[in-house]
Amino acid sequence: MFASNLPTVTAADVPADAYLLDVREADEWAAGHAPDAHHLPMMEVPARLAEIPADADVVVVCRSGGRSGQVVGYLMNNGWDNVRNLDGGMRQWAAAGRPLASENGHPARVI
Repeated sequence: MFASNLPTVTAADVPADAYLLDVREADEWAAGHAPDAHHLPMMEVPARLAEIPADADVVVVCRSGGRSGQVVGYLMNNGWDNVRNLDGGMRQWAAAGRPLASENGHPARVI
């Protein structure tokens, strides 16, 4: 795992204009996500690289930081130098009091 030397950002320090890339599965996304996030499941990233900005601040997030760390490493190995991992993932996002939205009609939560 290469998570230790990856660029990270804390939930409190995510810039308002960052492109928040949520790489969790569909059920996790539906239960609760950042309101302005973009959903792109981890396994679809290689086929959908063109959707990820190369010229904007990109913050990658999953539940706790493991999967998003792998995606950050993958993107960096493919030429992205504008990506950071959300330290602690959506768990820390919620703990920091950042907003959540759901897609399933239930109160937003991190699963």
